[in-house]
Amino acid sequence: MAKKVYSFDEICRDIVAKKFLPVYVLMGEEPFFMDQITDLLIDNVLDESEKDFNQIIMYGADTDATSIINAARRFPMMSNYQLIVVREAQLVRDIELLSNYVKKPLSSTVLVINYKYKNLDRRKALAAAAETSGILFESKKIPDYKMPAFIVSLMQQRSISIDMKASQMLSDFLGNDLSRLNKELDKLVILMPEKGLKRITPEMIEENIGISKEYNNFELIKALATKDILKANRIIQYFEKNSKNNPIQITLSVLFNYFSNLLICYYTKDRSETGLMTALGLRGTFQVKDYILGLKSYSAMKVFNLINEIRITDAKSKGVESNSISDADLLKELLYKILH
Repeated sequence: MAKKVYSFDEICRDIVAKKFLPVYVLMGEEPFFMDQITDLLIDNVLDESEKDFNQIIMYGADTDATSIINAARRFPMMSNYQLIVVREAQLVRDIELLSNYVKKPLSSTVLVINYKYKNLDRRKALAAAAETSGILFESKKIPDYKMPAFIVSLMQQRSISIDMKASQMLSDFLGNDLSRLNKELDKLVILMPEKGLKRITPEMIEENIGISKEYNNFELIKALATKDILKANRIIQYFEKNSKNNPIQITLSVLFNYFSNLLICYYTKDRSETGLMTALGLRGTFQVKDYILGLKSYSAMKVFNLINEIRITDAKSKGVESNSISDADLLKELLYKILH
């Protein structure tokens, strides 16, 4: 019988509905989702009056498996549950010994294991036991190309809408650093009116986060898609003057993703708007338009060569055969090769 795989949304819904499982083993490269689940459990398992006697926070560097098991086997005091949270559990050297408890956990204990930045070996006893008696959740990094849609979804959970351009601006500026993204979104939420339509616009982002609504990677792609040489050069000049907020690595990543996707478009039989959306896994039609325009502006061979040029520029930006060329000059040189 296949073990149930729980999604982040499912786990959160069950916690809010007070449907707790005795074991939550949270692992993976992305700490954001683990922290969100852990905080939700801390907020929902116990009332504030119950926490003094029934909530224990432990840290992997300061504890061991035996201490965790002994704490988990206690019974709650004047409460239905006790909550044990083990943070930085990847630092518990004998962590596999926890399988002795996880195989038969107490129903009155909610044990949360935060195993950050890597995964437990699924072939070993602890992971297998967690899947059987509770939840084994792998927190994965969100690919850059999925970030705009993720930001839209994240804001919908807060009952706030966001322009797709604004979402793309945040994605290009912050990458897939979810902790930083959440902090910036919290900043914007504070500025929302108490009543009426709550919507994040490019203007709000420009005023409060410091990303230009006119000179950014989103607008650069639009300029390159139509071969607007004047606009593209103005954006690169702005990047040069504001290099701290516009690092070359982010721009190169955006360019690589665009031209890699554009190459996929050439090998897609259905090049209609719907067909390209399906092929590229896009949710918004506004993104597809840049690819449709790009198909008219660049040949498949040109795109193939440009992907190689972007790789070479990326290597040079990291000091490989760069001869001390500045990031600004590297971008200008690459821009010329793209547009000519």
